Amino acid sequence: MLQLTERLGMLAPDAADDTLTLIYDDRIKGRLRVTLDSGRGAGLFLDRGPVLRDGQGLAAADGTRVRVMAASEAVVTARVVAGLPLARLAYHLGNRHVTLALGEDAQGGWVRFAADHVLEDLALRLGASLEHHEAPFDPEPGAYAMAPGGHSHGHDHGHGHGHGHDHAHAH
Repeated sequence: MLQLTERLGMLAPDAADDTLTLIYDDRIKGRLRVTLDSGRGAGLFLDRGPVLRDGQGLAAADGTRVRVMAASEAVVTARVVAGLPLARLAYHLGNRHVTLALGEDAQGGWVRFAADHVLEDLALRLGASLEHHEAPFDPEPGAYAMAPGGHSHGHDHGHGHGHGHDHAHAH
């Protein structure tokens, strides 16, 4: 079995030896037995954390390079007028801490999410039209995952201090 252990960043289609098409829920896993699109068995042995993005490359110790593809899956695409209505829709859906894909096409901007009747009701109340369909789901990675050059840096919340001080405040 081929062991995919290294993330390569975005990989051009002609630079890949094979492809691996996965739904979003499988692209968030670091350990997973998979079948490449060619039918060859493989396993993911990756660091935990970063989601495998559509078009990202993976490498095996033998030099095999595999390009990840986002599979089509059941999604809801919500459309509303661009500008403040679209910003309001994205804000209120995002405020529910669910994964969202954002995009635009010839019809305008949209917000895409996994089918959920509560989110769908909210989108409708905000004036969106909804389309239930099959499409690749490649949600936004989140602000802390987005860094120059396509890689992330640790975000330290350490608050140790080498000196004592008082946190009391007079009002």
